[in-house]
Amino acid sequence: MSIRHFIIGSAASLLTIGAAQAADLPLKAKAVEYVKVCSLYGAGFYYIPGTDTCIKLGGYTRAEVAFNASGMTATPAWTGNAGQDNRLKNDYIFRSRQNLNIDTRTATEYGVVRTYFDAVFTWTSGGSSSTIAGGELGVYFAFIQFAGFTFGKAVSQFSAPWNGTPGNITSNLLGGDDVSTGINQISYTAQFGNGVSGTISLEDQSQYRQSQLFNVNNAAGAFAGDAASYLAGRGSGVNNYAGVQVPDIVGQVRVDQAWGLFQVAAAAHQVRASYYVPTDETSGHPGDKWGYAVMAALSLKNLPTGAGDSINVDAVYADGASRYVIGGTTLNTFSMFGGSGLAYQSVAFGAAADGIFANNGGIETTKAWGIRGAFNHNWNPNWTTSIFGSYSSLEYSSQGKAWYTAALQNKLGNGVVGSPDFNIIQIGTRTAWTPVKNLTFTGEVMWTQLDQNYSGVTGAVNAGGTKPVGARYELKDQDTWSGVIRAQRNF
Repeated sequence: MSIRHFIIGSAASLLTIGAAQAADLPLKAKAVEYVKVCSLYGAGFYYIPGTDTCIKLGGYTRAEVAFNASGMTATPAWTGNAGQDNRLKNDYIFRSRQNLNIDTRTATEYGVVRTYFDAVFTWTSGGSSSTIAGGELGVYFAFIQFAGFTFGKAVSQFSAPWNGTPGNITSNLLGGDDVSTGINQISYTAQFGNGVSGTISLEDQSQYRQSQLFNVNNAAGAFAGDAASYLAGRGSGVNNYAGVQVPDIVGQVRVDQAWGLFQVAAAAHQVRASYYVPTDETSGHPGDKWGYAVMAALSLKNLPTGAGDSINVDAVYADGASRYVIGGTTLNTFSMFGGSGLAYQSVAFGAAADGIFANNGGIETTKAWGIRGAFNHNWNPNWTTSIFGSYSSLEYSSQGKAWYTAALQNKLGNGVVGSPDFNIIQIGTRTAWTPVKNLTFTGEVMWTQLDQNYSGVTGAVNAGGTKPVGARYELKDQDTWSGVIRAQRNF
């Protein structure tokens, strides 16, 4: 009995000690959900831990090579060494790019507050040696949206949704607006229901909206022909814009439906010149003028030709605001050389300007118009082909033609006759293969013609670049082709 009591007492003591030790052990904590899916704004959004703000990260990695181009992406050989067609031109140009974007959204009593940031890291063949490893950093978008307002760098409210790419991948299809890398603005958008919206916007004109403004003060004197400096590859003339005073005023109405969309937009653009003699403020200046641009865009989806097929078309007319038609993110001036049976070589040139003025004269604005579009066809879920094209035209006023031509003849000789008006025609095709989701390989080729309106043969001139001093040139139309191959992985 004593032994039994001892054993029972020992067991009870052990159980008591074990229970006490078990009470001292930490309980298994509930798993913490560090990343929580946010389904309010679509796929890919997550709550930032500890907040009610949702965030989405995205971007792409891109590698491409352009052929017979004066720049990326597949800029036609219409300027620089490529336009001169000399041994300094690059027959191919490589580019690698990493894009990163951050989209945040927070629900508030006033509606959703959104911020968006989009930046690219780019390395291009022949990039500036002053940048990091020859690369460049670009900020495409950085804006805040709140209660219908947009503040910051965003796509222009004037632009069609496809900007300069209705079916192509290059950023050099002219004939309409293209500020696909964003423009600083303050805008307000009202939603009227059933896919109808309206927007009013104030947009910075200094970066992407000012084309050249030529000063041909005293055509026989020292300032003869800023415009003439464009000819024969001399490069850009002098931009005689004064400082900005009023941002471009933009209005837009858009209808988005299952069948596609329709959009109309208009912009007012102040044309404000500096002085008649650029280095002398006492020389006076012409009065300010207001230019404008109007556009219409149409997109038709789900065509009878196949699921997902579409047609995108937009047309623009501008007076004193040529960059809404010709230019976009790149200030375009054109100078292309070719063969000739009459002179050393032939050349075509075109100067996209908002206007021109002379001593004690007012600003004579230019008129420009363009149309572009594309048919996009899906052969199957993996293969897509687009056919695209554009037509762009720029015309000077009668007085502007006279001033420009007088300055040109002062530089080139009286054998050159005609006008500075020009047209650009572009036709191309693109085919894309998507073997797996978000990975696409694309090939594109485009033909471009510069149809200029001068004729005759110049006197002995210095065309700059590698061209010989004192050569003579025949003025006639030129054409070129460009191509690009691209691989892109989106995430």
